[in-house]
Amino acid sequence: MCSPASRAKRRSSPLSDISYREIGANGFWHNNPGIVQLLGLCPLLAISGTVINALGLGLATTLTLVASNVTVSLIRHWVRPEIRIPVFVLIIASVVTAIELAMNAFFHELFLILGIFIPLIVTNCAIIGRAEAFASKQPIPKALADGLAMGLGFTCVLVALGALREAVGHGTLLADAHLMFGDAVRGFSITLIEQYRGFLLALLPPGAFIALGLLIALKNVIDDGLQKRAAARITRPAEAVG
Repeated sequence: MCSPASRAKRRSSPLSDISYREIGANGFWHNNPGIVQLLGLCPLLAISGTVINALGLGLATTLTLVASNVTVSLIRHWVRPEIRIPVFVLIIASVVTAIELAMNAFFHELFLILGIFIPLIVTNCAIIGRAEAFASKQPIPKALADGLAMGLGFTCVLVALGALREAVGHGTLLADAHLMFGDAVRGFSITLIEQYRGFLLALLPPGAFIALGLLIALKNVIDDGLQKRAAARITRPAEAVG
């Protein structure tokens, strides 16, 4: 069990005053696992060939982040610092195993497509990183919000990457939607270009790296534009006073 001194040290963490708005902004934009931290790139690049594949992996990762963050926050006062990492990994592995079994039961075809990348969620550095850096120092509500924000931020990157690669590679969007949403949506696939022969590079690993690079570049351009606007707002009042 942790000593009172170590508990006090955790409570005095600079993260203790972080707001839910900041948690959301970090997860979706400023500290996004996919395009800022560049964590979990192996499944992100390997399985994002279509929107549905990307969405399936993203939701599984989000559930893992939420469940592991909440569990780590719940037991944070009872885990000794010396064994915290093995305990966190055990929690994450247990959560991923439960998700894997559930996907095998309810989304079997999608489970077969995602294959080894479902159990590989255990090795996603973003998950153990959030457990160690945030959930182990925060109360349950903020740990849950952080897991949800980081997971959905990662899912958004996956889906954007999947949409880009599927559109360029196959000329479609939402192909095989029935794998996740059932037979009722079999006709929901959108054909962007009729009789499109496809572009193989977009579906291969080099295409995944190129697409991810484009997303990162787009974010950097947007950030640069926002910084210039903020600087202009500060400069204008100073010139008016002068």
